Amino acid sequence: MDYENDIKIDETALDVEWLNQPELAMKYGLHWAKCARAFQQAEENIKLIRAELCKEAYEKYDKPTATVIETYYRNHERHIEAKEQWMKAQYKLNIAEVAKWQISNTRKEALENLVKLHGQNYFAGPSMPRDLSSEVEIRKERQKKVDSGIGTKLKRRS
Repeated sequence: MDYENDIKIDETALDVEWLNQPELAMKYGLHWAKCARAFQQAEENIKLIRAELCKEAYEKYDKPTATVIETYYRNHERHIEAKEQWMKAQYKLNIAEVAKWQISNTRKEALENLVKLHGQNYFAGPSMPRDLSSEVEIRKERQKKVDSGIGTKLKRRS
């Protein structure tokens, strides 16, 4: 997800931006849903690990108290690792939620306001009508180049 580029609006191509807005909103909505699912899975994983560790504590100690059981599972590395995964998933979910909101609402409102300004002749318009299909193709080609560059950067870091 390239939030910083996706949030930008080319005010000289408002028609193309409007054509891309629903697709972009859906892309970020799906990303948010995946993050929400990962968060829920991390939450369930903590519960499962806690249950397993409580069972281990019951088997390990003779008549353990609630404090002993809690101390046993909270200090166990499996629980600590699961908790860290949960916190990472929560962070990703929070970022995805902000991005989804900004793309779906803030960017949409900005487009609406720019169209109003354009309608009031705030911007100097082109003298010839543009070919929207070629504009969309050019934008897709640019995105493919950006996406391929991101893939190579990720491979180099690994």
